[in-house]
Amino acid sequence: MTEQLLLSVQDALITFGKAPLFEDLTFHVHEGDRIAVVGKNGAGKSTMMNMISGKLTLDMGERWKLAGTSIGMMRQDVKPKKGQTVRDYVFEGITAQNADELSYLVDMVITPLDLEADALTTHLSGGQMRRTELARALVEDPDILLLDEPTNHLDLDVIEWLENFLNSRRGTLVCISHDKTFLANITNKVFWLDRGEIKVSPDGFAKFDEWSTMLLEQEERELKNRQKKLDIEVEWASRGVKARRKRNQQRLENMRKERDALKKDTSAYRRVMAKIKIDDIETENTSKNIAEFYNVSKGYGEKVLLDKLSMKIQRGDRIGIIGKNGSGKTTFLKTLIGDLEPDEGTVKLKKDIEFSYFDQKRKELNDDHSLWKTLSPDESDYIDVMGKERHVCGYLKQFLFDPSDARNKVATLSGGQKNRLMLAKVLANPKNFLILDEPTNDLDMDTLDMLEEILTAYKGTLIVVSHDRDFLDQTVSQLLVFEGDGVVEHIIGGYSDYVAFKKRQEKKKAGNADNSEGTEKGSSKSKAKTKKAATQVEEAAEDSGEEPPAKLSYKHKYELEQLPKKIKTLESEITELTTLLKDPDFYNRDADGFMRASEKIGRLKNRLDEAETRWLELEEMKATAGE
Repeated sequence: MTEQLLLSVQDALITFGKAPLFEDLTFHVHEGDRIAVVGKNGAGKSTMMNMISGKLTLDMGERWKLAGTSIGMMRQDVKPKKGQTVRDYVFEGITAQNADELSYLVDMVITPLDLEADALTTHLSGGQMRRTELARALVEDPDILLLDEPTNHLDLDVIEWLENFLNSRRGTLVCISHDKTFLANITNKVFWLDRGEIKVSPDGFAKFDEWSTMLLEQEERELKNRQKKLDIEVEWASRGVKARRKRNQQRLENMRKERDALKKDTSAYRRVMAKIKIDDIETENTSKNIAEFYNVSKGYGEKVLLDKLSMKIQRGDRIGIIGKNGSGKTTFLKTLIGDLEPDEGTVKLKKDIEFSYFDQKRKELNDDHSLWKTLSPDESDYIDVMGKERHVCGYLKQFLFDPSDARNKVATLSGGQKNRLMLAKVLANPKNFLILDEPTNDLDMDTLDMLEEILTAYKGTLIVVSHDRDFLDQTVSQLLVFEGDGVVEHIIGGYSDYVAFKKRQEKKKAGNADNSEGTEKGSSKSKAKTKKAATQVEEAAEDSGEEPPAKLSYKHKYELEQLPKKIKTLESEITELTTLLKDPDFYNRDADGFMRASEKIGRLKNRLDEAETRWLELEEMKATAGE
């Protein structure tokens, strides 16, 4: 049964400047569709989202939407308003009549996204603001939800929560993402934008590679058949054509047109199929152990990030790092490269170790420099790339930049383009120890594939911090999982191996619980007898007209007396922290202090909620006992 058609675009023409991006573009969005929009950088993915949302007017063609269908979009580059809290921002766009019924959903979304409802949006980092915008889009819950790179700056556990949330909602979804595993888990259809055309797969992204390969192989066969037919026409033309015959003149003209068209189509096909050739990046191979941690501990205040960590890193190791924000990943890296001193323990490095470090904050990029100067500080035409001389423009093209933009300033680049430029800079001559901190943020799939190829060829020691599960599976052979409170789990394999490890752990725990239940059966019999005896005493008291025994023990009474004081203290601490966080200069003055205060206020609110619930329980027990 075909689902209800919600939106349709027919014969659309979209131009930028004089060049058409799309011609005769037609696509349909049905109820229940969960669509992945994929394509090379610049293929028009964001343009398609704007067509669906209605933000972009078609130059020609028709856009139709079913009456009453709501469309919501995760916006980009949102500017926070002064005095606006996260809760206020998330409530934007919700009508007054359904605000009350959606109030519970706000908390249900804000908490797993690791946001503080009362925090001011003007104090949020870029990643926190993106999560706040994601929360707003999810709470709005439109009929068609448009998400553009929703997993950027999310931890793995949050991405998994988002997958479950999206799979549980009934509405239609259209999503752009570079996270292949995420798309495979949430979609049932693919819109592939390829050379100005749209190709639609009726299956989700999980089958995209197989489907797209089949289409490209079919295209290759068609091009070969066209080439054979053209060869026949060229041979005929070479034998000479009698110009006076119109039929022959027309055939000759058709041959020339087909030759030009085939040349153009073949060139376009080759660009799609082009693979970046990467030479193996050799490194000197001496002794195996190149870095050693001995009982290393590091923390800030009461927060423990590394707790007596002991490990060895060997030459050629390929290590992935995952964990929540604030669990110690960056602290570990900074301790490794010597930017931080451990509180206890020692870190030893081989003398010949040199680090190449990709910093997700891109501190080494100067907005006032051109792309050319970023790669070639003396602005010479050629740079050394892995021991070979390369022209700057050719090297930029390898990282999907248009050579005509080489003299543009870094400030003109988008976040994804800056990441590509930073990767180009770091990977031109990577040292024998390469550290990449969240390199996949804001990258499109083509750049990710390219990066995977480069890292596969790299022969040095590699550490990658990433939330992209497929990327980790493709590039690393072991994982360090930062669980928080100084706990670091070491897993052999990629992310899929970590998932399997966790399942084995859960199965083992379940088995242990069953065993412990069996050993307790004997003691449970005596407990049942005691309970039965107590019930008999109570029933006998009721029969004699006497009151049952008092429910509140001395311990309960004491707890009930102390709880109001505890609640008052917690409320006071929360008020102080709230006032502190409202200070607009606090984050700029002390970013780490701001993050600690934000985390602490969340813990205090949980403790306050528990204390108030317990107080109500004890008061009810007291009332039942007639005290």
